[in-house]
Amino acid sequence: MDLRQLKYFRAIAEEGSISAASQILNVAQPALSLHVRNMEDHLGTKLLTRRARGVALTEAGELLLHRARMVLDEVARMEDDVRNLGSSPAGDVRLGLPGTIGGILSVPLVLAMMEDYPHVRLTISDAMSGFVLNWLREGLIDIAVLYLPAEDRQFRSDLLLSEELVLIAPNSTELVEPLEPAALMRLPLILPSPAHGLRTLLDGWAKDHEVTLTAKVELDSYSNIKSLVERGFACSILPLHAAIKDASEGRFQVAHFKATELRRNVFLVHSRGGQSSHATKAVAKIAQQVVESLVRSGIWAGAREGS
Repeated sequence: MDLRQLKYFRAIAEEGSISAASQILNVAQPALSLHVRNMEDHLGTKLLTRRARGVALTEAGELLLHRARMVLDEVARMEDDVRNLGSSPAGDVRLGLPGTIGGILSVPLVLAMMEDYPHVRLTISDAMSGFVLNWLREGLIDIAVLYLPAEDRQFRSDLLLSEELVLIAPNSTELVEPLEPAALMRLPLILPSPAHGLRTLLDGWAKDHEVTLTAKVELDSYSNIKSLVERGFACSILPLHAAIKDASEGRFQVAHFKATELRRNVFLVHSRGGQSSHATKAVAKIAQQVVESLVRSGIWAGAREGS
């Protein structure tokens, strides 16, 4: 197989029909059909099933589409790197962020990139940290911000910062600061689900302090958690930066833990050395600068710079 065949196959798969792909690629339908048959003969398996309206991918076709996208995207980045070697970085970079970090980092990062590297096209997607890591492994993004370092050898994980986690509680709740971990056993709690990175961290922290955390309800949405706390339903544990504005407006109170602080690390994760594109390295550099500015200015409340 060659790159042209992969490009043709991707177009057919994404358009769902050979005729539609023919129009986009400006290649005759019989020629596209011949390319598909040659690929199927070469691989020894069917890639497409013909339907009344268009085509559908077989399991083998789904796998080939996934890998073809990775190959074609990598070739496009390689061409950008070679073409722009020695000049200002340019090209596409896809960044994945946990939703809570996206709310504080995305806008200043986009503005900084537009000012310093206007020819880099930055796409930002957000999801739970575990999903973002899977995107990175599958080649769907080029760089990620995660709450845990990636164990994969092909990735480099740089500590950006650590952020303080605090208890948020209804204003009517009586609390004594600084909080002892055992105090949580006497409080009704709203916690993220076990699949959430914050829940994993909290469960590990509680185990270290011989404390059992019992969730009255499990929610992965910070906005919904805060809404329930404001209504007096229960307490929760969130990053200080995600709660400080609401607390200052009197929606609920914030309480800090004892000297054995409860903190969460934040890492910038991307491919090692030469595997990262010129443009990706530029995004990593600016992301580190923006985070440093947010921490030092106090905008990222409760955060400390990584070392």
